[in-house]
Amino acid sequence: MGHILKNANLEIQIDLPHENYNFSRFDWTGKIVSVLYKNVQLAGVEDLNCTKKNLLGRGFFNEFGIDSALGFDETETADWFHKIGVGLLKKVGKHYEFNTSYKIKPAEFQTSTSTNRVLISCIASLVNNYSYELHKTIELQETGFTISYYLKNTGKKAIRTDEYVHNFTTINGDSLGKNYTLNFPFELKPELFGEHVNPALAVRIREKGIRFNSSPNEPFFFSNLSGGKNVPASWELLHLKSKIGIREKASFQTNKINLWGSKHVISPELFFDIFVAPNKSMEWTRTYEIFDF
Repeated sequence: MGHILKNANLEIQIDLPHENYNFSRFDWTGKIVSVLYKNVQLAGVEDLNCTKKNLLGRGFFNEFGIDSALGFDETETADWFHKIGVGLLKKVGKHYEFNTSYKIKPAEFQTSTSTNRVLISCIASLVNNYSYELHKTIELQETGFTISYYLKNTGKKAIRTDEYVHNFTTINGDSLGKNYTLNFPFELKPELFGEHVNPALAVRIREKGIRFNSSPNEPFFFSNLSGGKNVPASWELLHLKSKIGIREKASFQTNKINLWGSKHVISPELFFDIFVAPNKSMEWTRTYEIFDF
């Protein structure tokens, strides 16, 4: 059942590390699977047709090192490498692939809960001269929640990676379409994007936001929305029918923002670059506000 944070406006359900999702991709420390605002659901799922909840993303799941897990390239085949927030993964293949089902040795997890917050720690053993401590606090606010990260390098090598939240977002289960507007605090220039996947041109890109010409029947994807420029790490999703919105604001600027979605869910992704020298630490936050308009 996980842990519930609740007030007059919000109810947030957080699965604890060994509950439900146990795949090798997303961080196990604080899996936010449900966000109810005035009884309206804002957390979606990666795939509506999959019954195996332990394998796929949902809600507000984050990931470290989507392109290259910590120490993968230095690890021999069949040896172990770190996936931050999960544990040790057994290497197969020449290239790290986030959707590969790697064998897992889970890290050590510790949990502390109270009425308005959950603190989950992930403590890694020393492997290939890498180790770390990750402490994540999810705190309930009056009309939102904050995720606070503390990453300490307890190993002998520098940690270079990144982190993002996939934000599997929907509002009241309504399919994507003309009821939705996704806004960013910078000008969108499609010619500077990386990948463009836009079946049937369902997605319409405007100067500072995303609209929909129709409900997308196939997944869409756009990478590098800021064109590699440092911009405020923020987005805002509005649902015109219910007059409910949600926004994320992070404590950092970012030069990488991706957008993925399908008919039933939209996922803006704000990436955070991480460099932590041995015996040093780094902190950052992501704040989510839910509102009527």
